Amino acid sequence: MYRVDSSIASAETLPSEFYLDDDTWKKVKEKIFGTNWLYLTDADLAFSGLNNVHPDWLLENYLDEPILLVQGEESIQAYTNVCTHRGFLLVPHPAQMKKIVCGYHGRRFDLQGQFEHMPEFEEAENFPRPCDHLPIVPLQRWRQFLFSGVNPTFDFSAIHNRLEERLSFLPFESFRFAPEYSKTYNVHAHWTLYCDNYLEGFHIPFVHDSLGAILDYGKYTTECYDQMVLQIGYSDGSGFTFDLPEGHPDFGKDVAAYYYWIFPNFMLNIYPWGVQLNIVRPVTKDFTRVEFLYYIHNAEIFNIMQGDKLAEKTEREDEFVVEAVQRGIKSRFYQAGRFSPKREKGVHYFHRLLSESLAPV
Repeated sequence: MYRVDSSIASAETLPSEFYLDDDTWKKVKEKIFGTNWLYLTDADLAFSGLNNVHPDWLLENYLDEPILLVQGEESIQAYTNVCTHRGFLLVPHPAQMKKIVCGYHGRRFDLQGQFEHMPEFEEAENFPRPCDHLPIVPLQRWRQFLFSGVNPTFDFSAIHNRLEERLSFLPFESFRFAPEYSKTYNVHAHWTLYCDNYLEGFHIPFVHDSLGAILDYGKYTTECYDQMVLQIGYSDGSGFTFDLPEGHPDFGKDVAAYYYWIFPNFMLNIYPWGVQLNIVRPVTKDFTRVEFLYYIHNAEIFNIMQGDKLAEKTEREDEFVVEAVQRGIKSRFYQAGRFSPKREKGVHYFHRLLSESLAPV
């Protein structure tokens, strides 16, 4: 369907048709979001009270898959939150339960998702069958963060190991979730355009004066891995940097920020003050919601850097350019662009992943 050359020096970007075509939009939902690991929730927040069951959604209003998380004695399991009788949503709110009972017709399951009882089914033949149990949904964990998917085809351990390679020294579990700073932005553009913009620092000198003032643009680097892109921002010598331990891949360097992107729609922005999660949630071909979740490790550095204000300013600047691109790609005179081999390795890799995911089997 689409092809992006493996050589960035000769490759063209995805054509404007990719962002505008209705059929492509539909295929992306199943072929990309239906086959990859997606961020679901923070396990510590989901089970912070007395509840042992927690309903959630994989990209509500887009992929729209209802998930039920169940806290066991040793681990969390995920099941569909849909009754195997008539499709009723089983658990509407976090709760403490000994059994899962459907509020529509009373079908009952144990906390391992196994069917136990159904009223008025004495005369049903060949019942129950294996399909009457709750289907298990894939679930993986990195630190306190849970990832799930409909049918992930990529080994999550590769993501886990790559994150730990540079972030193992950070105690994410002790970071304080800061709902007072967390918020959702409405972006009037295709979700991939938002990711395009995130995956390159090329625009920083032209768009982000405040962010650019604390980063050494000349040292800004991009590394591409399986299903992941890492951008490293180095200090210009006047800002805060990480205290990296000996043996760390970047020991001795003035690293000011790590920007991780995991295909297709999840970002980790790690700063000396803590971490900001970005979840890109597609809604329509020209409308996207982007969720910012803050976890603070060092409040003093956060306040000095004005972490929330810098992020707000940077986000608004990004929205301006991304929304302008959304309008621009509709031009009859624009078809596709080229990549900067020096500055747009991440965008090129993203376009290759998109095109390869949509290729006919």
